[in-house]
Amino acid sequence: MLKENRFDFILNELKKKKQLTYEWIAGKLDVSEDTIRRDIEILHKNGLLSKVRGGAMLRARNPLTFQDRSHYLKKEKEVIALKAQQFIKNGQTIFMDGGTTNLAIASLMPADLSARIITNNQALVPVMAEHKNIELIILGGQYNHAGATTYGLATCKQAGEYIADLFLMGTCAVDPVAGVSGDGQQDVDVKRAMIAASGSVLALANHERLFRKEPFKVCELNVLDTIITDLPSDHKDMHEFHHADLQII
Repeated sequence: MLKENRFDFILNELKKKKQLTYEWIAGKLDVSEDTIRRDIEILHKNGLLSKVRGGAMLRARNPLTFQDRSHYLKKEKEVIALKAQQFIKNGQTIFMDGGTTNLAIASLMPADLSARIITNNQALVPVMAEHKNIELIILGGQYNHAGATTYGLATCKQAGEYIADLFLMGTCAVDPVAGVSGDGQQDVDVKRAMIAASGSVLALANHERLFRKEPFKVCELNVLDTIITDLPSDHKDMHEFHHADLQII
């Protein structure tokens, strides 16, 4: 079968099934799994699907509204938010970027917390309204309605004017080999600016974000200090991350 025909088959089946394994595709097309891995890599690099561990899934660029996404995997995000609280201390300067996991973290912050929060995440504003001891700094820039965030050159420049103790970084994809990646250059640029200005970087990744790769590189795994996930640190899926010099929570 021609490569182009295989591509068509994979993409058509993904529309129906949402996620496919290398083994299943190879069996249907009567080719090797290595051939399918190469096909998936090409389709992924062209932004037509997302690679996941053992196969591929339908690529969806923010298919839900921000409000809808805040309810998706809500329990998993709450687990991450609870785990993150141990790193948040009085007197810190903290970067928090976009995403609904950071919204969950902000919702659980102690009412008497005294800290400086710097963010491009506009959704944090109403959550922080009752935290009288938090100095909330909103980074300017171009507004992304779908993600409720600001981005662009102005956002990155302003982020670089601060020195933060901690960066609570939302993620799209975290892989033990490829590191952290994102699905949009603008979001990635903001993350890089915050990483560069932070003393410690914590990646927030629910189980669906693990073993995924997206087209735009954020950083290598060794740039991170900690990965906070909803899985137990000794879960079998986390074993491949333990080779890196970082903490798994």
